[in-house]
Amino acid sequence: MYKNKITRAILLGAGLSLALAGCGDKSEEQAAKSDAKPAEAKPVVQELVRGNGTEVASLDPHKTEGVPESHVIRDLLEGLVNQDADGNTIPGVAESWTTEDNKTFVFKIREGAKWSNGDPVTAEDFVYSFKRAVDPATASPYSWYIEYTTIENAKEIIAGNADKETLGVRAVDANTLEIKTEKALPYFVAMMGHTTMKPVHRATVEAYGDQWTKPENFVGNGAYVLNNWVVNERIELTRNEKYWDNANTKLNKVTFLPIENQVAEMNRFLSGEIHITNELPIEHFARLKKDHAESVSVKGDLCSYYYGFNNERAPFDDVRVRKALSYAIDRNVISNIILGQGQKPAYFLTPEITAGFNPELPAYGKMTQEERVAEAKKLLEEAGFGADNPLQFNLLYNTSENHRKIATAIQSMWKKDLGVDITLENQEWKTYLDTRRQGNFDVTRAGWCGDYNEASSFLTLMKSTNSSNDPKYNSAEYDQVMQDAMTATSEEERQALYLKAEQLLATDMPIAPIYQYVKSRLVSPQVGGFPSNNAEDKIFSKDLYIKAQ
Repeated sequence: MYKNKITRAILLGAGLSLALAGCGDKSEEQAAKSDAKPAEAKPVVQELVRGNGTEVASLDPHKTEGVPESHVIRDLLEGLVNQDADGNTIPGVAESWTTEDNKTFVFKIREGAKWSNGDPVTAEDFVYSFKRAVDPATASPYSWYIEYTTIENAKEIIAGNADKETLGVRAVDANTLEIKTEKALPYFVAMMGHTTMKPVHRATVEAYGDQWTKPENFVGNGAYVLNNWVVNERIELTRNEKYWDNANTKLNKVTFLPIENQVAEMNRFLSGEIHITNELPIEHFARLKKDHAESVSVKGDLCSYYYGFNNERAPFDDVRVRKALSYAIDRNVISNIILGQGQKPAYFLTPEITAGFNPELPAYGKMTQEERVAEAKKLLEEAGFGADNPLQFNLLYNTSENHRKIATAIQSMWKKDLGVDITLENQEWKTYLDTRRQGNFDVTRAGWCGDYNEASSFLTLMKSTNSSNDPKYNSAEYDQVMQDAMTATSEEERQALYLKAEQLLATDMPIAPIYQYVKSRLVSPQVGGFPSNNAEDKIFSKDLYIKAQ
């Protein structure tokens, strides 16, 4: 599968020579065999090529918010903790941690940990990095995440009401980091594995500003360093010889390709150019399962796909319009026919795969599709829309053939059942993120993947204070429910509040959940160590290797 045309020509030529030799007598053939030397095994080239879906918006962990960026940053920078192949939290640059009350956490930084320029990784690096992430001057789109870790004073600093130096982190000594939280948070350590909690090299950031992520300036503490970055073409990483676990790292080079077209990505995989794709083209899934079953990987994914309504823009400030559009989406068609890879229809934001989460199907999820459409027509008429006044709006999505197919299908459903006219608008990833953040949309495609495996990772998204709440849902009741959940003293109480939060989302319908993801991609049988049971799809290239053929 991975031979190029030149290699194939050599093999064919060799085959022709052997065929001609077979025309001689048997003694000559046996003599040739006895003189032949055993073929030597070819050395395995430890280089991996991955599809990454799109061009990254940034490689600064405090300036990003997307999955494509996290895929690359995970190789370049190492936080306090990592995950293993099954999604368990394991030591990263911190070799151990302790807490007595789930409010004060002490992490021990590995003494042998170094930055790629040879500087030691210290507790002070994390103090600087966490303060940088919450500093309003940094304008981190994910600063809210640190607020939800409840680190002391994070909320006040992000709001501009306290100095960043008051953040509840300190370096006890070079290898001891202490973090204090305002509330007991049993899953705090798992939250430290997120991209926003990665450290940056202070001297490099201060010397180069926003240019520090250029290959010629980059200094990181991960298993790889940035070697080459050609925008819209490739990002190439090479082994970081200073990495503390370099001896156990197998891959010498990792290349990320920003391929937005899934068919093009599939073809490059089948030609042997790519080892791991980002996605599968949905229309080729059945054929790939039949003809390339050994390469098709499908697993549960801690992500939800939804459409967000601009709750601050008419007519989407009317809950009847939002409900009508949501009800008219036939989720079974999207999940089972358009996609058909194991995705589940979604009627709540938090996916069922989330640890400890046992969702209750809301009332509209228990209706037949015919009943939902009938209710949708009624709601839309009540809101003043019909044949004489059809609802018209734009639907925004980021460039992707799979997103386009889903948008086209839903466009047809809305037109057929509700007489709604919509215009599809696609934008490249970085522009799309900016447009959403600025609120310049009517309805937008969106997806959310858990930052840690707990329901709050999804439900805090819809708090009015969350900067990633692009639909601008603003409910004092919802905010209070989530605040109560964060301070709940028992797991039973917390889960009950999560269910109440989902009920409010079904009542107010600020978003239309569509399906729960599975992650389907092509993975070459040559790749060893692939984490097929990691619900958050966290792939660390340092754990992968190319098998001998």
